[in-house]
Amino acid sequence: MMTLLTKLFLTGVFMFAALAVLVNAKKVSDKAIFAGGCFWCMQPPFENLKGVEKVVSGYTGGTINNPTYEDYGKKGHIEAIEIIYDPSQISYTDLLDVFWKQIDPTDSGGQFVDRGPEYRSAIFYHNEEQKSDAERSKEDLTKSGKFGQPIVTEIVKASTFYNAEDYHQNYHKKNPLRYKFYRANSGRDKYLDKIWGKERNRKAANNDMKNQGKSSKEDLKKKLTPLQYRVTQEEGTEPAFQNEYWNNHKPGIYVDIVSGEPLFSSLDKYDSGTGWPSFTKPLEPQNVVEKEDRRLFTARTEVRSKGADSHLGHVFNDGPKPTGLRYCLNSASLRFIPKEDLEKEGYGNFKNLFEK
Repeated sequence: MMTLLTKLFLTGVFMFAALAVLVNAKKVSDKAIFAGGCFWCMQPPFENLKGVEKVVSGYTGGTINNPTYEDYGKKGHIEAIEIIYDPSQISYTDLLDVFWKQIDPTDSGGQFVDRGPEYRSAIFYHNEEQKSDAERSKEDLTKSGKFGQPIVTEIVKASTFYNAEDYHQNYHKKNPLRYKFYRANSGRDKYLDKIWGKERNRKAANNDMKNQGKSSKEDLKKKLTPLQYRVTQEEGTEPAFQNEYWNNHKPGIYVDIVSGEPLFSSLDKYDSGTGWPSFTKPLEPQNVVEKEDRRLFTARTEVRSKGADSHLGHVFNDGPKPTGLRYCLNSASLRFIPKEDLEKEGYGNFKNLFEK
């Protein structure tokens, strides 16, 4: 039989072993906060890195609490991401290396198509070690000669990070077509490819609008209404005067219902009397493709979107001046973005059209 002393010794050994297991099992996480313009574009490069547990879009750097998307700039905050990571698997310097390859560190007025102080680049450090690593990496980047201008990315002490609204989180997953179109037209990838080339390890599809716009038939049937599918994929026509936008007079732009490509503007829309939305010209001509259509035993000019290859309608030569054209479209192939939602939806580069 075991003596009392032996029992106590074994109990202590078991308790120590159990405690050791708990300590080892407890994962120690750290945080990094980076700002590089649009937080939609800053999330994806980090979230699949080994050791990164979570990436959150949000606002930080201001002095007034509880910012929202509508007022964060006025409250002095900037768009940023917070990265939760395991330092035993990925270091802070590794994260910094990825960060520099996502931004233009020489631009103090914003990032790419997004302008204003709320889009400037910055590194927010949590402790002296992060501060030292950030300063060293900035100095190394300056010495590398990659840029012909000074590196102006700020390195500042971290303050409260406020999570952005739910619809901003993982935007690239929730709205993949709209995100890819926005990113491809923001100028970010073109600039970064020029600076970093093959070092960036970016999929070519990010700039291939033809692939970005196309989805499988099964996916489209889930995403679109039966009428939207019939019009865009089977060259159908919706009823005149019984469609969503024929009588819409609100200011904004019209984008492809499938891909989100910007196609037409309310500034070029007019009442043709046909019962379908009509425009004198495209907003982005490169996104509109014209094809000969002889399905009704007469030659007509079909209009399709370039990226998604959606059937939009037809164009005729009986429109008003100055173009003399009538782009007669199906509402079912379009989605309307009001001018007040342009930036939120990723089309902020068109805001100036409605501010004149």
